[in-house]
Order: sequence, then structure tokens, then C-alpha cells
Amino acid sequence: METKNAAERFAALGHESRLSILRWLVEVGPDGDNAGAIGERLGMVPATLSFHLAHLSRVGLVRSQRESRFIRYFADFAAVDALIAFLTNNCCQGRPCLPSIQEKEKAMTAPKTVLVLCTGNSCRSQMAEALINHVLAGRVRALSAGTRPQPLVAAGALEALRLGDLPTDGLHPKDVAAVLNEPIDLLITVCDNAKETCPIFPRPVPHIHLPFHDPHGEPLQSFIEVRDDIRTRLIPAVRAALNL
Repeated sequence: METKNAAERFAALGHESRLSILRWLVEVGPDGDNAGAIGERLGMVPATLSFHLAHLSRVGLVRSQRESRFIRYFADFAAVDALIAFLTNNCCQGRPCLPSIQEKEKAMTAPKTVLVLCTGNSCRSQMAEALINHVLAGRVRALSAGTRPQPLVAAGALEALRLGDLPTDGLHPKDVAAVLNEPIDLLITVCDNAKETCPIFPRPVPHIHLPFHDPHGEPLQSFIEVRDDIRTRLIPAVRAALNL
């Protein structure tokens, strides 16, 4: 685009009414809008609206199409894009300074990261990690950790997961310090002690506290009941917190 053409278009948008008209036509999209509806929306009398529409048409930002007794107006999106491209050409000396559309889409579709925290990271948080990763696969990546991690995951927790056809590969107790720098989108504490001793993260992290019974030392059936309780209460809480 030539500098002269760009200057004419920017000058046209220097008037509040013309800027409002173009913004409205951009908002309504490719279907456009008729003059009567535009005037009613923006509170402009027909003569004033006609004058500004003619100016925007003359500089190539708006186009029109007659439909029976009415004229429908449309934003010329190619012209608007060209004007923005002219303004940002060689922005920051050609270095990327804004995320690309692809990067934005990737960020929007990237799985959210949830950290489940308890004291020993040997039972409830491990089952929660496995359940979240299974039920919300592709949308959520769950991690678990403990404030004072135990050496091993409880055998009852592993067996309860296997009986529920849930994967157990890779489950092992971890210290919360090992995950502090992960890009955590949601923190969940599943025991009261972890809530009280929760460390300070490098950046603010949304936090929900949802305690579950500790089945350590109890029969396998207790582990199964806790597993099912986690599925019933924790999964919906994660969905709600992350707007899934």
C-alpha cells in the first residue's frame, strides 16, 4: 500500500463517527448491515450517516450492495488488513513482537497443567493424577507432588487404580520443589496438612482445596472408595475451575 493511500484511510478514521461506523461493520462481519440499522445502532441521522459512509467508501474501507429498496454496507476486510499491515510493517525491525495466530491458537488448545498436592504424595494425590490424566486426556496434564514425599506409592493406591483400568506407569512420589517452575494453571490440595504447608509459587496460581479420606493402613476397599470419591468430586471441580 502506498503511503498516500494509507494516509487517506487513517485520515478518514480520524473522525469519531466514521471510526464508529467501521468498527460496527467489522463487528457484524461479512454479512454487513443496512443503513437504517447502522444509523439506529450508532444514533446518527440519515444525512450524517450517508455523508460518512460515502467518505469511507471513497477511501476504500467500506463497500456497498443494493438489496431491493435498501443498501447494505460491508467493511472491506482486505483493505482493513492491508492498513494494519502497512502500520506494522517491519515492526520491531522485523523481529517478532506479537504472537502469531498459530501461536495464539496453540496456546488456546494446549493442555492446562494441574498440580495435585498432598503431604506424602503416595496415595490420594497419585490417584488424582492418574484419574485426571485419564478422564481429561488431551485437555489437562496432571502432576502430583508432596510436601514431605514418601519413598513409594502405596500398594493399595496402585491396586485400586489397576482395578479401575487406570494407568500406573510412571507414578512415583515427588517433592513439590521439583515442580515449582512448571507452568501450573491450577493447584489442588487434597489434604489439610498440604494446604497449611503449601509453598509459595513463582507466580500466582489458582488454588482449590478438596480434602479426601486417607486410606493408609486400611483394607483395599478403602482405597477403592477414595478412588471413586476422587473421580466423583475432583474431576467436576477441575472442569469447573478450568472452564472445560
